[in-house]
Amino acid sequence: MLNNKIACNEVLRHHISVPAIDFVKNKGRLVSLTDISKSVKPEAVLEALRDAQTYFLKPLAAGKGKGVHRLDFEDGKYVLDRKPVDDQTILNLIDTLDGWLLTHGVQQHPILAEIYAETTNTLRMITVRNQDGDAELLFSVLRVGTAKTVPVDNGSRGGLVAHVDLETGLLSQARTLWSNDEFDVHPDSGTMIQGTVLPNWEQTCKSVLELADSLPYLQFVAWDVLLTEDGPVVIEANTSSGVNIIQVWGPQRSGKLGDFYRQHGVLS
Repeated sequence: MLNNKIACNEVLRHHISVPAIDFVKNKGRLVSLTDISKSVKPEAVLEALRDAQTYFLKPLAAGKGKGVHRLDFEDGKYVLDRKPVDDQTILNLIDTLDGWLLTHGVQQHPILAEIYAETTNTLRMITVRNQDGDAELLFSVLRVGTAKTVPVDNGSRGGLVAHVDLETGLLSQARTLWSNDEFDVHPDSGTMIQGTVLPNWEQTCKSVLELADSLPYLQFVAWDVLLTEDGPVVIEANTSSGVNIIQVWGPQRSGKLGDFYRQHGVLS
């Protein structure tokens, strides 16, 4: 279920806020989900974008930010991946690519936008089901994009990753998965990362744990969560999370992740 972005969105929306999906294109057929099963022409996306203002185009199957594009309509002009374009460029993109969905953009909390406004900066929150069968928050990081990763924030694409203290929501310095560099401040915006406290952290953790408990058949979920002024929004849910995003903060074999893997026979 989690590997199907459309099915996952449909299930999760009954439990927590998720971005709405307006269009899907698969096997050459472009369908509007606001008018179920109705095939539409690419021009319908342009019209909808003028109202929605921001869409994210995502492949149906790929992960790690691959193939993601951001579409905006700002000040009467179209913008693709934060660069002004004409309407034909958007139409060509929609017409050429296949196997994708369009979700509404969600406005991130001002604290996240202050760190870096050109990407939507999401939390990776990992929950596991412990031996008592209860959902437990195992680990969390904040992913922050840079000028080199626009329009995505993914660490696997070169974005920054800051560890989140589970008790307080306090951010550490940021690191990358591809070097030994550490960043107290964002290299492009100059905004402080280390020491920033994420807003409404206690409620965010409670919401994610309640969500995990509402899906008792899932043992491990890597949630992609966006903080907004109206509360957390789950962008995606993943069946796995690259161990590198955790191991960058030190070995985990002797910690809770190692215990979970031993519980399920992954480690001896």
